[in-house]
Amino acid sequence: MKKAYQFILMLCLAVLAKESFGQRQDIDTTRMLQLSGVVVSEQDLTPMPYITVYDKSIGRGVIADYYGYFSMVSFPGDTLFFSYYGYKTSTYIVPDSLKENRYSIIHMLQQDTINLPEVTVYPWPSKEDFAKFFVEMQPYDDAIRRAQRELSGESLAFVAARLDADASLASGLLANQRNTKLYTNGQLPVNNLLNPYSWAKLVKDWKEGKLKIE
Repeated sequence: MKKAYQFILMLCLAVLAKESFGQRQDIDTTRMLQLSGVVVSEQDLTPMPYITVYDKSIGRGVIADYYGYFSMVSFPGDTLFFSYYGYKTSTYIVPDSLKENRYSIIHMLQQDTINLPEVTVYPWPSKEDFAKFFVEMQPYDDAIRRAQRELSGESLAFVAARLDADASLASGLLANQRNTKLYTNGQLPVNNLLNPYSWAKLVKDWKEGKLKIE
């Protein structure tokens, strides 16, 4: 069984070698030429890096470098395919009237632009969720009103009351106390209990009903 398996394997290798040798004999090496070139974009003529250049006639290809330059062995009349993601695949036929064994080209690729239909994205996964949100929504509670409510004096005072004193607040308080001491140096400390303006404002607020016990 092992000998039969080895015989079949050797037969397959011999057939493949014969076919490969026959294909090589079909190639006329006297007509080979060195084809070089640069691939650029059609929009702004910038080099296209790492373009795939495939010679369909001989079944071989190369990849261009970062600057879009490529070089490969080809034959007159061969068909080349230039492909790159996001660009249309382009073909080029090597001229069959070349007299030299070197040829250079500059090939341009056209961007593959597809116009898709307009898509509208909604924040609700279904019509039922939209109907529920529409019924329960608060039309006057927009972003501006929410910001005004959060930045109101009551909200800021509530937040400030829950914050612990830090170094900057302590330093500011100490500076205010020092300034007050320098301002009243050699005088009695300021006491609003003896300030007639404060008493007048208290009486006025009391008459207008602004003083309430909550």
